[in-house]
Amino acid sequence: LLFESGAHCERINRNIQRIAQKTGYDVDLLISFTAISISVVDKENSLNTITANRKIKHHSTHYGMLTNTSLLTWDFFDEKINLNQLESQIEDLQSMPRYSVWIVRLFIGIACGCLCLLAGGDLIDGTFALVASFFGLWARQAMVAKNFNLMVAVACSAFATTTISSINVLYELGKFPESSVATAVLFLIPGVPLINSIIDLLEGYIPTGLARGAFGGFILLSIAIGMFLSMTLIGLNYY
Repeated sequence: LLFESGAHCERINRNIQRIAQKTGYDVDLLISFTAISISVVDKENSLNTITANRKIKHHSTHYGMLTNTSLLTWDFFDEKINLNQLESQIEDLQSMPRYSVWIVRLFIGIACGCLCLLAGGDLIDGTFALVASFFGLWARQAMVAKNFNLMVAVACSAFATTTISSINVLYELGKFPESSVATAVLFLIPGVPLINSIIDLLEGYIPTGLARGAFGGFILLSIAIGMFLSMTLIGLNYY
């Protein structure tokens, strides 16, 4: 649950050890990019050992899930809730409602539009960035929902976003039209995987850190491919 919500490896380990410490077990974790292996050993009887593997289904970001899960493990550690309550509330977290996709698209568009303004664009440039990122995110979400490869979805999203924002450059409608092209695709930047990659490498989770770095790097490459194809098709030249 933590890994699929964007937690780095040491955060996962701390939460698990917090539970283990209060229940009389030793826990060993092996965290990879695609699966987690966990061994639970009874401190009073080392022969009583359970090892299980769980597949990582997706890699996304949900800060609410991370925060609430950590708070629950602290509540259990401080004996404010018992183990059954912890299990029940973690199950409730998994069905926690998310924001509407339309709200996410709207506010992603607003964020990119504001970044465009900060980059020197005017309201026209910001509007193009807003509209381009709105439809670009729509394209990515629609392709992911239809089980397209994530890298293909990112490349197509970058292509759509760049194509829409490039209209501003072709007709020179805004004060600094290039800013709308540069900022409209920023919602695709894999900030969480890249940051987690550095944290994991620094904390000694080398294989997972390298895998997360490669994952983030491939997303960046897909963004570049999508933008390049769009600008080449339209005829924009930024060399």
